Amino acid sequence: QVQLIDSGGGLVQAGGSLRHSCVAAGRTFSTYYMGWFRQAPGKEREFLAATTTTGFSAAYGDSVKGRFTISRDNAKNTVYLQTNSLKPEDTAVYYCAATRQGVLTSTRGYEFWGQGTQVTVSL
Repeated sequence: QVQLIDSGGGLVQAGGSLRHSCVAAGRTFSTYYMGWFRQAPGKEREFLAATTTTGFSAAYGDSVKGRFTISRDNAKNTVYLQTNSLKPEDTAVYYCAATRQGVLTSTRGYEFWGQGTQVTVSL
């Protein structure tokens, strides 16, 4: 069982940056592949980024490639999502998620989810 607590959302102007953090409770964080998703009102949950258990490799969704960066610190049981050059269309609730199945780019297969944090990007 892994409990994920994500933070880092907020209100930001277009072109700004936010850094999301997701802290995992438990001793097995380093055995989980970690991902980030977001969901805007009326839309499906969208894949943003995922990383391996070591953090040495990552995958990104097309809409955020080059702007968002996922990283992790296994010593701190934390995964991060650095979001730069934010646009109004990045407005959504952002979630972290954990799986043991690999670097997954869809919601299927993720076992544990954070509670989500709201990001609002204004013009």
